[in-house]
Amino acid sequence: MMQVLLGILLHAIGASCAALCYVPQKKTPGWSWQTYWLAQAAVCWLLLPIIGAFITIPHLADVLREAPTSAMTNSFLLGMAYGIGGTAFGMAIRYVGFSLTYAIAVGISCVLGTLLPPMLAGTLSDILHKNGAGFIMSGIAIGAAGIAFCGIAGRFKEINLSKQISAGPKTFNLAIGLPLCLLAGVLSAVYGISLAQGKPIADVAAKYGAGDFQGNVIYLFSNTGAFVTTLIYCLYLHWKNKTFKEYKEVPLPLKSKRVGGVVGVASQHSRELPQQVITEIVEENIRHNRGTGFYFLMSALTGVLWYAQFFFYGLGHQHMGSYKFTSWAIHMIMLVLFSTVAGLAMKEWAPCNRKTINVLALALTLLVLAVLVLTYGNYVGGES
Repeated sequence: MMQVLLGILLHAIGASCAALCYVPQKKTPGWSWQTYWLAQAAVCWLLLPIIGAFITIPHLADVLREAPTSAMTNSFLLGMAYGIGGTAFGMAIRYVGFSLTYAIAVGISCVLGTLLPPMLAGTLSDILHKNGAGFIMSGIAIGAAGIAFCGIAGRFKEINLSKQISAGPKTFNLAIGLPLCLLAGVLSAVYGISLAQGKPIADVAAKYGAGDFQGNVIYLFSNTGAFVTTLIYCLYLHWKNKTFKEYKEVPLPLKSKRVGGVVGVASQHSRELPQQVITEIVEENIRHNRGTGFYFLMSALTGVLWYAQFFFYGLGHQHMGSYKFTSWAIHMIMLVLFSTVAGLAMKEWAPCNRKTINVLALALTLLVLAVLVLTYGNYVGGES
C-alpha cells in the first residue's frame, strides 16, 4: 500500500506543477500567443528533456545506441501528433471558451490516454479480469464525469462573468470549437501512447541503472516530437503576423488590440482576463521596468513547471504496481482538481452565483472520489 501511496503523492506533485504552469503567462499580455508558446516550448520540450536525460540516465549514449529504433521513432512521431493537439486546444478556446475546451479535451484525453495503450498492446482484456479492475474502471468513469462537471461549472462561470471577460459568449461558436476540442482530446491522449511506445527505451535505461528515473529517456523523443510541430506552426504565425520582433522588444498592448495574439489562435489565459486586469499588469510591468528579460523568465518558469509535471509523473508511474496504465488517468484527474482548487484560491470563482458553485462542488467531490477509488483499485491489484 505504501508504494501505491508514494506513487499517488508523486503524481500529485506533478499534477500541481501542471495546474500552475500557465499562471506566469498572465504576466505577459504584451506577447502574442506564438511568441510565448514557442519560448516556453523550447524549455519544456527541447532543453529540459535533454538536460534531464543527461543528468539522470547513466551511460546515456550506450542506452540510445541499444534502444530499439522502432520505439524511438514511434515515440517521436506520436509526440509530433501531441504537438498538433496542443495547438488545436489553443484554437478551440477562441470559439468555446477555456472551460468547455478543458472539459471536453481533457476528458477525452483522460479516457483514451489511459485505455488505448493496454488496448493496443493487447493486454486490456487480461487487465479487466484482475482483482481491483472494477475499481479501476469505476475510478476512470467517475473522473471523466468530474472533469465534465468542471467544464459545465466553468461554462456557467464564463456566462456569469461575460460582461467582464473579453472572450465572452459573443465569440462562442460550437460548430467550429467542438471539432477542435475533439481533435485536441484525441491527439493529447496520444502523448500517453507515446510514453507507452517508448517503454523499451526506458527498459534499456533501467538495465544501465536509471532506476525510477528511467522514464526520463523517453522524453528525449516524445517531447522533441511535440516541439517540432509546435516550432513549425509558431514560425508560420510569426511570419504571417510579423511578430518576430517581440523577442527583442515587448510591445505595449492597446485597449483595441486583441488580447492574447493573433486571429485564429487564443492565449489560454490572457484572453480570459478583463481589460482592467490587463491594464493593471501592463502598468505594473512598466513601473518595474519589465521588458523581454522578464517575459523570457516567465516563459522559462512555465517550461520548468510543465516539464516537472512529467518528471514526477515518471517517478510516480514506477510505483503504481499492476495497474501502471492508470497513471495517465490519475494525472489528468488531479490536474483538473488542482487547477480548480488554484482558481478558488485566487478567487476566480468569487463572483459566481450559487448554481455555479453547487455544480463546482459536485465536480470537486467526483474528482476526489475518483482519485480515492483509483488508489484503492491499485492497492487491490497489487495485493493479488
